[in-house]
Amino acid sequence: MASRRLVVGPFNRVEGDLEVTLEIAQGRVVSARVNAPMYRGFEQILQGKSPHDALVYVPRICGICSVSQSVAAARALAGAAGLVPPPNGRHVTNLMLAAENLADHLSHFYLFFMPDFTRPVYAGEPWFEEGVRRFDAQRGEQVRRAIAARQRWFTLLGTLGGKWPHTQSIEPGGSARPVDAAERIRLMARVREFRGFLEQNLYAAPLEEVGALRSEAEFEAWCARAPGQGDLRLFAQLAAALSLHRLGGGPGRYLCHGSYEQPDGRWFAPPGLWVAATRQLEPLDLAQVSEDAHCAWLASDGGPRHPAVGLTRPDADKPGAYTWNKAPRLGGRVVETGAIARQLAAGQPLVHDLVARCGGSVYTRVIARLLELAAVVPQMEDWLRALQPGEPWCVEGPLPDTGEGVGLTEAARGALGHWLRLEGGRIASYQIVAPTSWNFSPRDAQGTPGALEAALEGAPVAPGEQTPVAVQHIVRSFDPCMVCTVH
Repeated sequence: MASRRLVVGPFNRVEGDLEVTLEIAQGRVVSARVNAPMYRGFEQILQGKSPHDALVYVPRICGICSVSQSVAAARALAGAAGLVPPPNGRHVTNLMLAAENLADHLSHFYLFFMPDFTRPVYAGEPWFEEGVRRFDAQRGEQVRRAIAARQRWFTLLGTLGGKWPHTQSIEPGGSARPVDAAERIRLMARVREFRGFLEQNLYAAPLEEVGALRSEAEFEAWCARAPGQGDLRLFAQLAAALSLHRLGGGPGRYLCHGSYEQPDGRWFAPPGLWVAATRQLEPLDLAQVSEDAHCAWLASDGGPRHPAVGLTRPDADKPGAYTWNKAPRLGGRVVETGAIARQLAAGQPLVHDLVARCGGSVYTRVIARLLELAAVVPQMEDWLRALQPGEPWCVEGPLPDTGEGVGLTEAARGALGHWLRLEGGRIASYQIVAPTSWNFSPRDAQGTPGALEAALEGAPVAPGEQTPVAVQHIVRSFDPCMVCTVH
């Protein structure tokens, strides 16, 4: 079987650099290798620094998910110091993290994902002209509205944390920025404004109505009652026409670190590994996390390592390597992470129903993100009501000279973990496993491809395509953030 090689990249609309090498035969991708071609070295920069310096450095890993990095760093330091934030501190941290994550979901749908459906290849589709009117890059009616809504939404983080990105108010003991009663009213107004944008534009329905959809049959009936009204319904229409539920299948294992922990220990989405074969959420065993650097331009001394004893040492001339990204594994297995994992862990019935029929796919990943928007905004309203002006926002305590801490959180793109070790009052080791590290991982020492590499297998490639549109859809359904991947 004759095959040809096609290198796709650099990708636009991506934070950082990404390149994908495809082997194509008979109009299909038969294998893929995903390359993160940029090295940054934050894990080396942090060595020898004062522990609190991590709160300054790690947000600058990324300009679009800096709050997530701050939260993970603060939790790693809190773990080393034995600090537990007060309820106000937890609520404010959840609000800041949610504000950033929901902004990412909005950006992903309107700015990164949907513009690909305005390509000339789709000009013959019955929905094409409406898609161009709404989603054409920079010019689409809904794109412009989403950009304006996103800008206003981020004023939340100006009030809660002083600025965005690289907010400095998140501390191991909670939030360094109290919120007074008048500010809480203004914050609630901003959340209600964002709710209005979603209800008028994305859903053309109340958030609670969308959240109450419990099965694929209910969702299809809901779409049929008002075809084309709201951008979610239009997406569902074109997704059905293009069979996006058959494109970009995932590994069937979905990792969630736990999303939005409450003061009473409950979670919006609990930590765990949801396994499609059993349709069960298994407990998360962090001892099973490892990073395999076999195919990375990094030293792989001793084989796969747990992040607590991780090694990040460049080896740019390493034979057989093709990326700066390591290959994270959980118990030696490839997993996928993201909103789809959170919604499965949270028991969202529509996502469970969709995954039962078509597994992880381009369609289910995007639907999971859009449903998360509908679920989290009402939670933010509850967290604002729960704030108690006059009560503590942050607790203080000394960091040990020697100790370890693990900071876990959920960024918009999925499971983020920071592993910290202190010696002599300084950072001796700092290892980061980001969501895109999981999803865009290379092959491991056994030759097993990462989640995206496997998802690309079977993707159609039309004659003459140099940037295959199906490949674009699959890659963007995972929403890569490559600068976090290479730290």
